Amino acid sequence: MKTKHELELADVKAIAAAAEAEALKNSWAVTIAIVDDGGHLLWLQRLDGAAAVSSHIAPSKARTAALGRRDSKVYEDIVNGGRTAFLSAPTIDGLLEGGVAILKDGQCLGAVGVSGVKSTEDAQIARAGIAAIGL
Repeated sequence: MKTKHELELADVKAIAAAAEAEALKNSWAVTIAIVDDGGHLLWLQRLDGAAAVSSHIAPSKARTAALGRRDSKVYEDIVNGGRTAFLSAPTIDGLLEGGVAILKDGQCLGAVGVSGVKSTEDAQIARAGIAAIGL
């Protein structure tokens, strides 16, 4: 039997605080979502001024990264590379950069999804959050 790592509430709060700090430092109005390895929402935070739709997009990006065990940008690149049939993949609907998988020892613990600014900036915020727990 294998040992499985999992996010604890303290980890989620640390990720959220660091992601929020990165967004505020840059004056970016975003929504931050954190999910577990099954894509279940653990945290959702919409900063002042963030577009309402970002509260739907951020969790989708996070869920896609967690279920795929890789950053959501991989899927965006697949579609942009011409494999539009991938748009029909079930359960995966956040096919935009900004979902970053949380990986430890080759296992996916969950993911952070951010929406509200340029996709590269969304990913920057997510990575800053993940760095807060040393990953």
